Amino acid sequence: MRKVFPGKKTHYIFSSIFVLVLALFISCERGSISSDRLDKITVMQSSVSLGDPHICSDSVNRLSLIFTVYEALVKLDENGDYLPSLAESWNVEEDGRTWTFKLREDVKFHNNDILSAADVLATLGRVLDPAIGGAFGTQGVYISYLGTAEIFALDDLTVSLVTQEPMADLLDLLVAMPISPKSELDKLPNVYVGSGPYKIVEQSSNKTILRAHDEYWGNTPAYQEIHWIAESDSEKRIEALLSSQVDIISGIKLQDAEQLKKNEDTTVYELQSGLCIIFMCNSQKGPLKDRRVRQALNYALDVDKIIKEIKNGAAAPLSGFLTVNHFGYNPETPVYPYDQEKARSLLSEAGYGDGLNLVFDIPSVMPDEAPLLAQMMVEQYREIGISVEIVEHENRAAYSEMVRDKNINDACCFDSSPQSTYRVLQEKIQSTLEGPWWQGYENKEVNAQIKQAEATFNDTERQKIYWQIYTKIRDDAPWIFLYSPIRYWGVRSTMKDWKLRKDGLLIFN
Repeated sequence: MRKVFPGKKTHYIFSSIFVLVLALFISCERGSISSDRLDKITVMQSSVSLGDPHICSDSVNRLSLIFTVYEALVKLDENGDYLPSLAESWNVEEDGRTWTFKLREDVKFHNNDILSAADVLATLGRVLDPAIGGAFGTQGVYISYLGTAEIFALDDLTVSLVTQEPMADLLDLLVAMPISPKSELDKLPNVYVGSGPYKIVEQSSNKTILRAHDEYWGNTPAYQEIHWIAESDSEKRIEALLSSQVDIISGIKLQDAEQLKKNEDTTVYELQSGLCIIFMCNSQKGPLKDRRVRQALNYALDVDKIIKEIKNGAAAPLSGFLTVNHFGYNPETPVYPYDQEKARSLLSEAGYGDGLNLVFDIPSVMPDEAPLLAQMMVEQYREIGISVEIVEHENRAAYSEMVRDKNINDACCFDSSPQSTYRVLQEKIQSTLEGPWWQGYENKEVNAQIKQAEATFNDTERQKIYWQIYTKIRDDAPWIFLYSPIRYWGVRSTMKDWKLRKDGLLIFN
């Protein structure tokens, strides 16, 4: 598995004096003494709703809160590597299908229940329950992976999970499934009880207050409380940081980031996101069924100009269906160069030398720049004889369902957000599955390599397969590859020890 480490279980016996010395040492390492532990930090972002923790979602705001309160069997560290969490160790049999997870003995939930295999089985059962639904068309996503898996307890602290086929990237799924105590599951999503370092003590649409879980099994939480404040206005978030009302703000614009960089009391962190802003092509019917037309649509766009005008330069052009943050990203695969002559040549070769009329679907929001983006694309395509009609959809949820039902016109604007290469391939690319966001692309060689990767448990070898897949998909162009946005966080300079995680989540653990 990707940098899997067995968890360490150590039992300490201290005299009262040594406990005091140790506590003083730990708190000094954090920059404060135990009795003066920082009372609180305040985070401001556009929303603070957890929703149902077992609904599939890639919202950074939501996941930051969920995984400060909850924990999964495994977790990702700040570099994106897998580490033990509620499972102190795990292994997979030679068949590639049978996984065994050994749970920690010392985990106490916020309601004082002790973690057992029954909690894991009940939670995973809820995650896979069709009645839980999903957000923006994500219902049934987890069922499609594990709906046929056998999940059972070998004893109170050991869980076995057996998949129908080898699944080398199983941890990509489990890391996103927060474990709840069995006794509290029927109260979701109204009452949140996890095992994480912080528990919810107050919640509303505008504020969520978390307090340190004093009996947390891991490192002692560094703060007594974390206050999460919702503020949709980015300018007000900036004002709150500059006036020292909050410690961290997320979702700021490039120009705001430049402003904060000039202030000695604030620090700016930036990260190329794992989000792909793309147009998915209808490869089932119409002109875009032809690979040459899809390639022409990529060659015809001046993506650098689009990034400059739409994102003020705060984005990186995509060379394929993944970002630099993804395990399967191939750094040697080039972006499509802006080449109008090449685009015209491909169109002529495909039988559209006299022009082409297309219809693109876009949402009004998510991505919010979709209308402006579409307008620029219309103008650039016009230069090579392609006329594009834009159909804008105001209901984002209905738009997602339309895409899921594969009722798009010639192409549709979308944001691809899973951090798992495996999920992107399964849900959007592999034609034998016809996943929720698949739009007709088919390459038998790619399908075979995806299956090969599923059964390849050596990370280095699996990555090589993903690299090959990445380049093939780039060349086949089932999407119009645009850009990956750069995200910015503003932080008070007093937060010296704070580090930005590779996935952009704000998890204070």
